[in-house]
Amino acid sequence: MSLPSPLLRACLAAFLVAAPAAALGQTVPGPEAAPRREPSPRSLAARERQRRCGAEWRALTPPDKAAQGPRWPQYYSRCVRRLKEQRA
Repeated sequence: MSLPSPLLRACLAAFLVAAPAAALGQTVPGPEAAPRREPSPRSLAARERQRRCGAEWRALTPPDKAAQGPRWPQYYSRCVRRLKEQRA
């Protein structure tokens, strides 16, 4: 039994990848896809708070992290609350 040629293998691979997507009606988004919306001021502020809290969290030593709250979600919740209060 002979092995299929490299060209035949490439065609079969392309078919196997494209067939399931075509069967489900999915298409690959092209450059003509809908443009992305600009982030709202609210979401920009949330991203900035997350960046600042993340930088503070990474700067903490393990004992400091344990004192602040041993896990990121607890620390993040307190940090966001603190940053919002500072802004107000």
